[in-house]
This record gives sequence, C-alpha cells and structure tokens, in this order.
Amino acid sequence: MTYETFNLTTENQVAHLQFCRPDQLNNMNLAFWDELPAALEQINKEAKARVLVISSTGKHFTAGMDLSVFSEGSLNTNAEPGRKNLNFRQKVIDLQAMFTLLESMRIPVLAAIQGGCIGGGVDLICASDSRYCSADAFFCVQETNIGMVADLGTLQRLPKIIPQGMARELVYTGRRMTAKEALDCGLVNNIFESHDELVAGVLTIAGEIAKKSPLAITGCKEMMNFSRDHSVSDSLNYMATWQSGMFQEQDVLEAVSAQMKKREAEFEALVPITKPIG
Repeated sequence: MTYETFNLTTENQVAHLQFCRPDQLNNMNLAFWDELPAALEQINKEAKARVLVISSTGKHFTAGMDLSVFSEGSLNTNAEPGRKNLNFRQKVIDLQAMFTLLESMRIPVLAAIQGGCIGGGVDLICASDSRYCSADAFFCVQETNIGMVADLGTLQRLPKIIPQGMARELVYTGRRMTAKEALDCGLVNNIFESHDELVAGVLTIAGEIAKKSPLAITGCKEMMNFSRDHSVSDSLNYMATWQSGMFQEQDVLEAVSAQMKKREAEFEALVPITKPIG
C-alpha cells in the first residue's frame, strides 16, 4: 500500500514508517489518522517485520495534531449539546486508540526524533517502546499552551517514563525539554549528533532486536507492558501463565546452537494475523 502522510518499507525484518510531509511539519491531519491504523494492521498481517522504527523527514519530527481534525466532519454538528458532547468524547477515545495500537502491537516500536516533537508527537512517542533523538530535538506538551488538556496519552504515560515532578513541570508550563534533559531523565535512550546518524543508529538497534526470537521478544513486550500497570505479584503470576504456554524449546536450542557455531540464528516468523490489533 502507499500512504499520503508517511512512507512504509520493510527490510531485513525491520519495518520503517517515516513521516513524509516536512513542508507541513509532519502534522497529524485527517489522512494521518486514517493511515496510521491501516499501516499498523498491514505490518501485523504481513508478519514480515519483527521491529517497527518510526522516524520523520525535514526539520521537525512532528508539529502534532492538525486542529482541522476537530473542526471538520461529524464533530461540526448542530445536535443537542449532550449528544454533541458524547460524540466529541467518542472522537477522543477513537484517537487515543490509534496510539494505543503501538503498545498493542506484538513487535517493539522504536521512535527516532529530530527537531520538534510537539503535542500529539509526545503522545505518540510515549506509546512507543523506546525513544532516541538527535541533538537538536526538543519535546513540548503544546496543548497547555493553547488552553487545553493533552488528551491522547501523554498525561497517562509520560509519568511512567520519567519522574512525576518533571512530567508535571513539562505539562504545567508547556516549556520545551531539550535533548540533553530528555536523556538525563530517561525519556530517550541516546542522543545522536545528526538526523542521518539518528535514523541509521536506530535502524541498527532495530536490526539487533530483529535477530532475536520473535516469540521471545513478543513475550518480553507483553510482560513489561503488563508489569507497568499491575502489581509485582499479579505480574509474576501472569509471567508463569505465559511461560507455560509460550515457552518453546526449539527457539532456545536454535539460539544456543547459533552462539556456539558463531552464526546468525534463524527463527520461525510469527504467524500472520488478520484480527485487528488491540
């Protein structure tokens, strides 16, 4: 498939989704919200990729939400206020679900951020597994600056990634967090000097992940997501249940054999699935 708001390629078991509207600062317009779930479903159905890298083009990663998303279509209705507000609530829930797809995917999602990561961009990267940035990157919870509350996941996920006090400062002030600050507080894993080095570096990391057993990586993501939101006791119990069904000696034997023979391991791909993510 071809997309209007980004390019999607898969090579060496790594999917690369790259925003491609730099002249519009890669903002999240109406087409973006239609295409993102379609692309993620494509990756899921094909089962060719074991990792997804999200990057961008131009000066900025993304300027965030295009407000036309809320000013066009079914939200612009003359319905009775209660019904209109109910419709608005459902629209927000639907948009939240788009980024939750990144968490629900059975493969890791790595975000490579250059320049501005603003508003909805912060929502997106907070739903990713790991984040990396270039030296010129900055992060801004822009919603506060325009008189609204960030509503697509930043307030729920960011405080579980960085310290509460820092998260609250960024949200309350709407200020820009620099790349160094982001690294120091754990929002990003590493800083690369340039945009080209960033994309190359993150693709290299993705390539390393893609060499591992895809079943093991899926299990790791599932368990870590569950543990983030549950008690240690509940998480250990879920781990035991998962392991009793998903542990496969074949992958362990292949990994050990490959290490002993100093060759690349060859693991069976995950089964393509047609059921929607989530």
